[in-house]
Amino acid sequence: MMKRERYALVTVDAEAQPKRATQDHVERLIWGVHENGTAGIREMCTAADDVGVKLVYFVDACGVYLHGEAFSEAVRWLVHAGHDVQLHTHTEFLPDSFWTEHGFATRPRLLNQYDEEKSLFTIRYFSEYLAGITGRPINAFRAGAFRWNAGTLRAQGELGIPLSFNNSMWAYGRGFCPHAEPANHPFLWSNGVIEVPITERRFPTFGNREWWGLLAFPASQRYRDPPWWVMWPFTLGRNIQVLVVLLHSWSLLYWDENGYGVYRDDRRQEDFRKLMCRLAKDYDIITTEDFLNLHAEGKIAATHTVDFAKVENMPDAAHSKSS
Repeated sequence: MMKRERYALVTVDAEAQPKRATQDHVERLIWGVHENGTAGIREMCTAADDVGVKLVYFVDACGVYLHGEAFSEAVRWLVHAGHDVQLHTHTEFLPDSFWTEHGFATRPRLLNQYDEEKSLFTIRYFSEYLAGITGRPINAFRAGAFRWNAGTLRAQGELGIPLSFNNSMWAYGRGFCPHAEPANHPFLWSNGVIEVPITERRFPTFGNREWWGLLAFPASQRYRDPPWWVMWPFTLGRNIQVLVVLLHSWSLLYWDENGYGVYRDDRRQEDFRKLMCRLAKDYDIITTEDFLNLHAEGKIAATHTVDFAKVENMPDAAHSKSS
């Protein structure tokens, strides 16, 4: 029951990237099943269910395409469990044969470098692909590593995907996207897409370089981060109506010396459970459908509108349609 007029979306990027495991990528990085223990999407969902809320899973549909039925089964499990499945794309891992089959050049690899034709094809193809598994329309899109451009934003408008979860000063500072607003509240693009920024904060740095931190769990892969440390730097002394928390399907795991996800213990599961309990005390934890309803009711209003021209006039990517 909505009561606090402060809302949190706990978003989980569900990914089975080739570089994060040597084998059994879906088992290890989605389900989190390892020889000595398990820490994956089931454990995350249990922590959310314990406080009576649902998570928003941004599922890498390119990974579903690559891994087939094993990943599709995990997506169907999330839907059956009542969690919110939305579109995520790491197109850089698609094989050359995918693009050749559909009449596009294999380069560039990164979504933020696509021209508008390739962007529209990509968002349409993978939103339809994912919706075909979930049986539900796509409400929201998050690009892999927040790598978006004018083409992806225009595609969302044309395809009727109303929510973008891409605004990030962290990503903008790394050249992953053409624009970002230093904002922690939803705003509108002038083509009608609603932007829901990842919660960030600018932290003091030496020199002229800006450092923006993202509200993510765990805050560090190296150390154990108690729930208050994850939240405190972003919420202390700030009145943020809509929090967006970032996790990955492998966030309860650790990295070994080779950069592969491994299970070590249940400490991160316990810390995530505590984080969910803390969030549930202070915020209504919502889904993308809840967000759209609250926006329609005027309970979550966009603060301002950003002219699409701010991203539309960026230099075009290399021509990517094959002749």
